[in-house]
Amino acid sequence: MTVPDSLRLAIIGAGSRGSGYARRARAEGARITAVVEPDAQRLRAFLDEFADQSIRVLPDWEALAALPERIADAAVVATPDRLHVDPAIGLARAGYHLLLEKPIAPTEEESARVVAAAEEAGVMLAVCHVMRYSGYSRTLKRLLDDGAIGRLVSVEHLEPIGWWHFAHSYVRGNWAREEDSGPMLLTKSSHDIDWLSYIVGLPARRVSSFGSLLHFRPENKPADAASRCLDCPLQNSCAYSATTIYRGFLGDETFERWPLSVLTVDVTPDGVDRALREGPYGRCVFDGQNDVVDHQVVSIEYEGGVTASFTVTAFTELDFRKTRLFGTTGSIEGDGRTLLVHDFVRDEKYEVAPETSGTASAADGHGGADDALVRAFLDAVRTGDRSMLLSGPAESLATHRIVWLAEEARRTDSVMTVPSTA
Repeated sequence: MTVPDSLRLAIIGAGSRGSGYARRARAEGARITAVVEPDAQRLRAFLDEFADQSIRVLPDWEALAALPERIADAAVVATPDRLHVDPAIGLARAGYHLLLEKPIAPTEEESARVVAAAEEAGVMLAVCHVMRYSGYSRTLKRLLDDGAIGRLVSVEHLEPIGWWHFAHSYVRGNWAREEDSGPMLLTKSSHDIDWLSYIVGLPARRVSSFGSLLHFRPENKPADAASRCLDCPLQNSCAYSATTIYRGFLGDETFERWPLSVLTVDVTPDGVDRALREGPYGRCVFDGQNDVVDHQVVSIEYEGGVTASFTVTAFTELDFRKTRLFGTTGSIEGDGRTLLVHDFVRDEKYEVAPETSGTASAADGHGGADDALVRAFLDAVRTGDRSMLLSGPAESLATHRIVWLAEEARRTDSVMTVPSTA
């Protein structure tokens, strides 16, 4: 297809992530020409923010796919996880390149259908594994490829979700129950399993995993706790108090964009309190509305004997990932901001500081990774050069498969062998 200099973009799902990608695309010179958003308030907020754009409002993705002429060159699919499949397949078949929020879909069968549809249609499909695109990740990858620590032997990787972020998204929020979205390892940490495959650069061979829902359970509810934080006598002393968490974000532009905009489009003291009174984000975290794990460990053996351990936990501050990499002639310790390299040959340490921006928060674009992903996708569509994308559909599906195998290993107390795709 011929793409104009000013690339046109349709947004399917104008929530936090869809709006964020639209915002970044506009900054890169793209035009937002269509939007699908069933929630009237979120649609109005989106149209107000993008009032400088000539945007056609469509009732659903089918209406976009059925138009006799495409009004966009690509589409962002940022619907809830269990609503990815149909728009992704339908819009791929209609000829739209796709920027698809992770995960591809909750199940392997559905995800394989999405990938097959994109490949058959000949369109680009970029899954939003943003961690590959950060300056930090690219610098680390270059150090490894240049032999800075010899042959890579093993990796330790930590995802510190943050206590309030976990309570927001995985206890009170959209990803609290597996039947509504998927296992936490898929909905949250498919980023990290994908990132490990990118950094290690080898096929995975075996996977094991352990984890559970340990803390956010009804039996751990304090005796005096109420069902809503606004009514709770412990609201000023509980680490997961919704009143303390969300009121504390008022006045901060970054956190008003996320997570407060998820609670309500009326990001004011009254609007936030109303949401805490009426919506799910004001509920006690110990009332049993959630069932996904709050901590998990995954062990992976890659081709050639390279090993990696991954820990994800709710019980941290929200921060960048932490990684230690061990090689035959050196090691690297990284905190998402800087990389400390230890050269064993000279027994010297030196620091590498990649370019980063902002914080680890999604509201801040994951340290610049969101910007880099959107820029790469737009450039790939404009030029037709798929190599600008750091992973293709088949590769994203392969790293998703590691996640599903890890979940099966956790549930069955077993070690899973990764099927060969050769």
